[in-house]
Amino acid sequence: MLSFDPEKIALPAGHYINGQHQAGEGSALLVNRPSDGLPAGQLYEADAQKVDEAVSIADRSVRESGWASCPPRQRGAVLRRWADLIASDTQLAQLESLGSTRPISDVINHEIPFTAEAIRFYAECADKYSGDVLPTRDASLGMLVPEPYGVIGAITPWNFPLSMASWKCGPALAAGNAVVLKPSELTPFSTVRMAELAVQAGLPAGVLNIVQGGGAVTGSALVAHPLVRKVSFTGSTATGARIMSDAAFNGMKPVTLELGGKSPQLVFDDAGDIDEVAGRILRGFTANGGQACVAGTRLIVQRGIADALVSKLIELCQCFRPGVTWDENSRYAPMIDARQAAKVASVVSSARQQGAEVLVGGERFADTGEGYFWQPTLLSAVSNDNPAVQEEIFGPVLTVQIFDDEAEGLALASHPTYGLCAGVHTKNIDRALRAMRGIAAGTVWINRYGRSGDFIIPTGGFHGSGIGKDLGRQAFEACQRYKSVLIDF
Repeated sequence: MLSFDPEKIALPAGHYINGQHQAGEGSALLVNRPSDGLPAGQLYEADAQKVDEAVSIADRSVRESGWASCPPRQRGAVLRRWADLIASDTQLAQLESLGSTRPISDVINHEIPFTAEAIRFYAECADKYSGDVLPTRDASLGMLVPEPYGVIGAITPWNFPLSMASWKCGPALAAGNAVVLKPSELTPFSTVRMAELAVQAGLPAGVLNIVQGGGAVTGSALVAHPLVRKVSFTGSTATGARIMSDAAFNGMKPVTLELGGKSPQLVFDDAGDIDEVAGRILRGFTANGGQACVAGTRLIVQRGIADALVSKLIELCQCFRPGVTWDENSRYAPMIDARQAAKVASVVSSARQQGAEVLVGGERFADTGEGYFWQPTLLSAVSNDNPAVQEEIFGPVLTVQIFDDEAEGLALASHPTYGLCAGVHTKNIDRALRAMRGIAAGTVWINRYGRSGDFIIPTGGFHGSGIGKDLGRQAFEACQRYKSVLIDF
C-alpha cells in the first residue's frame, strides 16, 4: 500500500546546517501542496547572514573533517551507504510526493531508485578519474593535479527535487567538496531529509548544508558569497543568465547551468509503428505534467504519417485522469502552483489568438479544487513565430507542425534560443545521423525520448539552454580545479 495521509506526515524544519535543523527567523514563506493547493507548511527565508553561516561552516568542515583530503575510496564508501539509505527510506518518498508534483507510485518506482543510483555512480567516480603525467623534457616531470574547489553552491528546481539534488551533490561530494544547497522554495522538504540521511551515512556534519528561501534573497546571497568557489544551477534561462553575471562579478567563479528548453520531436514517415511512436511522443510532453526542461513539446512530423500520428495522440491524451499525488493510483501530475497554471493558460490563449487550433485539451481538468491539473493539449496550425512554438511553456502542451522533406524538417526543428534536447524518429540510420548532426542540441535521442539510467552519459544544453554538463564523468571533473606542476630533476 503506497497511499498515505498527507496530514500525518511530519515535515522537517527549515534549514539544515552543521547536521542540525534550524527553524529560522525573518521572512516567512508559505508552502502549498500542488495536488490540492492547501498549505503544507511554512519556511523562514535564509538571509545573507544565515547563508554566510552555512557557507562558513561548510568551508571549515570540509577542511577540518578531512573530507577533502581522505582517500577517495573512503568518500565513495560514505556515498554508497548514503545511496542505500535513500533507497530504503519511506519518509523520503512521502515527503517528495506530498510537496512536489510527483505521484507516490512514480516516486517509489522511479525517482528514488534514480536518485540513489546517481549517488552510487559518483561514489564509483571518486577514485576512477585523476590527473595526468604530461610529456616534457627528459630532466623534467609535468603533472596536472586535480583539487576540490572547497565549497560549491547548488540551486535546484522544483520539478524533480531529489534527483536534481543528487546531480549536484553526488559529483561535488565525491570530488572532495562541501555543498551548500538551496532547493526551490516550492519543494523544500525532501531535500532536507536527503541531507539528514547523508549525515547518518557518515558524511561529516557541515559538509552538506541546506538553506531555504527564494532566489532573490537566499539564492543571490549564495552565489555572491566569497567562499563559494563554484555554482551549479538548474532552472530557467533568465535566472541562469543572472546567476552567471553575479558569479562573474563576485569572484569570477565557474558555473554549470542546465537551463530551459523547447525541444523538437522530429518524426519521419519511416518512424515505424504508429502506436509505439505516439507513446514516445506522449511521454515526452506529458511526464510530470510537462514540467521538465527536456520536455519534447514541438512535434514536427512528415506529412505521410501526420494524420495517423496526430489522431493516435488525440486518443491517448483523452485517457489521463487527475489525482492527488499521495494516492497510489494517481499517474498524472498537477501544475506546481496557480502561477504556473496561469502561465500555461496564458500561452495557450495567446497561441489561439494567433491562429492556433486546439485539437484536444486546452484547459484545466474540472472538479480538482485548488489543484491545478492541466489537460494534455495539442495545438495545430501554428507558425514558427507563434508563442506556443517559441516559449518554454512548462506544461503538457504539444505544438504540431508538418513538413514534406528532410531539409524542411530540420529547419523547423531549429530554435533561435534553446538547444537542450531533441528526439529523432526514423528507421533509416543515415537519416537519423544526418538529423543528429543537423540539430543544435546538447542531447539527441534517436527512436526514444528521455534519459536512461546510464549515468555515464552527460546532459547539458547549447545556446540559451546552458553551459557545462550534469551527469557523466564531465560533471565529476567539473567539480575539481586543475593545478599544473612542472618539476626539474
